[in-house]
Amino acid sequence: MNNAKLKSVYAPYIEKFIALKRSLGFKYRNEEFILSCFDKFAEEAEVTEVNISKELSDKWLSKRSNEAERSRVMRCAIFKLFCEYLNDSGIRSYIPQTPSYRHTFIPYIYTRDEILSIFKAADRLCNTYQRKDSVIFSLPCLIRLLYATGLRIKEAVTLRNKDVNLIDNFIFVQDCKNGTERIIPISDSLTDICKEYLFHKNNLPIKNREPDDTFFVSLNGNDLIYMSVGVYFRKILAAAGIPYVGKQQGPRIHDLRHTFACNALKSMAEAGVDLYYSLPVLSTYLGHRDLKSTEQYVRLTAEIYPDLIKKADDVYLNVFPKIYNHE
Repeated sequence: MNNAKLKSVYAPYIEKFIALKRSLGFKYRNEEFILSCFDKFAEEAEVTEVNISKELSDKWLSKRSNEAERSRVMRCAIFKLFCEYLNDSGIRSYIPQTPSYRHTFIPYIYTRDEILSIFKAADRLCNTYQRKDSVIFSLPCLIRLLYATGLRIKEAVTLRNKDVNLIDNFIFVQDCKNGTERIIPISDSLTDICKEYLFHKNNLPIKNREPDDTFFVSLNGNDLIYMSVGVYFRKILAAAGIPYVGKQQGPRIHDLRHTFACNALKSMAEAGVDLYYSLPVLSTYLGHRDLKSTEQYVRLTAEIYPDLIKKADDVYLNVFPKIYNHE
């Protein structure tokens, strides 16, 4: 953390609070930025008392123009934790309530035919797009890996060479959303695709060969920017004949993860695995912190394969409320 940026009366407490969270294994990057904004706000307001009043809290948490509701909820939640920390430190402060927020985005689940069309479109685009800084070079392999493993896009683009074991067929994921690590087994077919990608990558005039270098690169050897991957993925959707509705509506590259999860539940149900056992397995595989995020796929899978899931466990489904989004 850049301590020089913090100048308000809260600066030392923000520093200690973030250090505490990171000592517990949290990355606290977005949270650091939000608290630094609060520090600037307090400095400009010339706040001299460390304790946080309701008036100061309400002013800081008031709705901003052009601020998404989800962003405001996150800002409120982080600020509430900081206020609780001050109270625990003996500094009496008002603790605000975090407003409720309900996701309305419904994940898009790709059909098998759509997935095949996406693969073909990615391959064609790779053969015709030759910009040296383009992410297209890695996309055919990357998209297949996302579909076959359910990795988050950021987890995939930050994989290092030493994280992808093509001898024992597994991927070691370190840069997880929840600050955890996990090992993901991969199929022989995905291993073959990764080997083919490596063959072409190793023939490039780049220096990206060390174990700590990134696995996926552009033609000039630079790391991939995951937001750029999303932009090119929309080009692939168009080439595959899959309409892109718009921002926050999809389909998105992250929906490959949703598709993987639903397909995994479907496969386990077809194999006779009870949902009571399959959910913890899928939760660990996906890198979820708890079962709440994974449970949402039960409802989603039930909507796509009603007869299958009903046969697997009709009573268990009714335990979960209707879900509009996850993660």
